[in-house]
Amino acid sequence: MRCPWAGTDPLYVKYHDEEWGVPVHSDRIHFEFLILEGAQAGLSWSTILKRREGYRKAFSGFDPEIVADYDEDKIEELLKNSNIIRNRQKIISAINNARAFLKVQKEFGSFDSYIWSFVSGKPIVNKWKRVEEIPAYTELSVALSKDLKKRGFSFVGPTIVYAHMQAVGLVNDHLVSCFRYKEIQKFY
Repeated sequence: MRCPWAGTDPLYVKYHDEEWGVPVHSDRIHFEFLILEGAQAGLSWSTILKRREGYRKAFSGFDPEIVADYDEDKIEELLKNSNIIRNRQKIISAINNARAFLKVQKEFGSFDSYIWSFVSGKPIVNKWKRVEEIPAYTELSVALSKDLKKRGFSFVGPTIVYAHMQAVGLVNDHLVSCFRYKEIQKFY
């Protein structure tokens, strides 16, 4: 069995089966999810997954050093790009988040070291039996959200941060009945 939220959309199923909840230790992938999850605010995740490759091209392969240098001309170019969500606030947020991301890397050695410190380097393994039990946010995502905002990040409210924690494996929120629940644990 698979988590029911994955539905039947092949792109969503692939994301569930291959990525969601797998512990990430690549700063590039962390940055990718920060951009995508910020863009997702108010929209469905499937909308973003369908535009993921467009985002990859538009945001220089999710390289925070390049994105941090985007200027007003680049913002205008992105606002015309139909392969991404053309929302000025979200685009500016991605650029500002790239700058904040680089500061975190400098302070902690990597964004990965920073974010994993919130779970003491080890994923939180939940034991949810029903989708309704999975929270939209937790005390930990509230604390991480506050810290990210203090460091200059935006579009990082507790719900978006919890989605990031789930996506990059800081928490295992697969249902215990899902085949990925135990598979993911081999990465710990």
